[in-house]
Order: sequence, then structure tokens, then C-alpha cells
Amino acid sequence: MMKEITLIIADDHPLFRQGVVDVLALERDFRVIAQASNGMEAINLIRSVKPMVAVLDVNMPEMNGQQVTHQVTSEHLPTRVILLTGYDDVEQAIHAMLAGAAGYCAKEIEPDALARTVRAVADGKYAIAGNIFTRRELDAWIDEQMEGARKSYSEPGSPFHPLSDREMEVLSCVVRGMSNKEIASMLGISHQTVKNHVTSILRKFSVEDRTQAVVYALKRGWVKLQDTGIKPQEH
Repeated sequence: MMKEITLIIADDHPLFRQGVVDVLALERDFRVIAQASNGMEAINLIRSVKPMVAVLDVNMPEMNGQQVTHQVTSEHLPTRVILLTGYDDVEQAIHAMLAGAAGYCAKEIEPDALARTVRAVADGKYAIAGNIFTRRELDAWIDEQMEGARKSYSEPGSPFHPLSDREMEVLSCVVRGMSNKEIASMLGISHQTVKNHVTSILRKFSVEDRTQAVVYALKRGWVKLQDTGIKPQEH
């Protein structure tokens, strides 16, 4: 008997979501047990029905896929997360895996490749853009990506970063995929103060969003993976 893999699918576009459900429902060993149209619904479903695998859109209202993934990791929920994205690039993939995702795929993925990804993730492995990794191979891949980037961005002398101590604290929380509300609670500062710090970090780095800020700091060695204590989820 094949091991049955239970899934939930979350995407705010009903037509795309139903397409993913229909494709995965064709696989004899898959059973889609629930659907969600936003991140809040997704995390509540993951808590209540505990699927083996959750396939989540990265960009959803209320909570995005990264935030849901972070919550799953923080609560040590057994569900493994695959993030689907319309913007497939290495930097986003690294950030997804740091948040605790087990898979990261472009929405253009072929149906059979998505099925292979789901099976690999359910089996405790990690999947990025068609590559299947063990935990150790994933760690090596992330280190290799960041080391290569760091060399091309290296600056002479001792590492310098333009952030204040408080901004570095906020940045380390952002690396973990935490929301502004969570950061405010952890650091004991107001939500608006967190927003001000994040805006200042983006301005100092000359980047447009939080993911770019994280990768910018990682590339230059201002934040290191081992310093943040972040590794993909252990299973």
C-alpha cells in the first residue's frame, strides 16, 4: 500500500487554487483535505487538520506564505510547507528556506514535477526549482550560494554595516520572517517604531522590500546564517 499524503492548498486566486487541487487529486497517493483563500485561513487549517504537506502561495492577504511558514516553524507543527511563487529566483528561495519552508517552486511548474516535489517533501527532503536535497545538502547549497555572493560583494577591511544596534535587532527578526507586530512584541517597542526601523533599513540599503534587505545583508556578511540560528526545519 502506498503511503497516503494529506494536503491543504492555499491561494487567493480561486481558479489557480482549484487547478492545483485538480492536478494533485489525480495522484492516487494524494488526498487534498482542505483549501484556504488567505494566510490566516491557511495557518488555522494547518493547526486543526494537520496535513502532511501544505502548498501555499507566497503572496496572500492577511498573512503571506513566508509568515505562515514562520508560524508553522515557531509552533513546531508537523506540516511541511511548499511555497509557490510567481517570482522564481535564488534570493527568494534562500529566504523561503530560512523561514522554514521545505519546498520552493515557480507557479509555472509542470504537474508531474509538482507531484514529485510533494512526495519528496513528505519524505523529509527539501526541494528547490527541481532539485531535491537532503537536509545536509540543503545547508551546503545555501552556504554555497551565500559564499559565492559574499565574494563578489566583499569589501576590504573589517565588516562595516550602516545600521544602528536596534536596527540590527530588527533586521535579525526580519530574517526570521517575523511580522512587524511580532517584532514589536519581542523587542518591547511600538508597532510604529518597528515600521520606522524597517523603513530606515530599506533606505540605508537602497532596496525596495524586506527580502531584498535580508539578502543584501547576508551577501555582505553583516548577518550570517549561523548567527541568526536559522536553519530549515528539522524532521
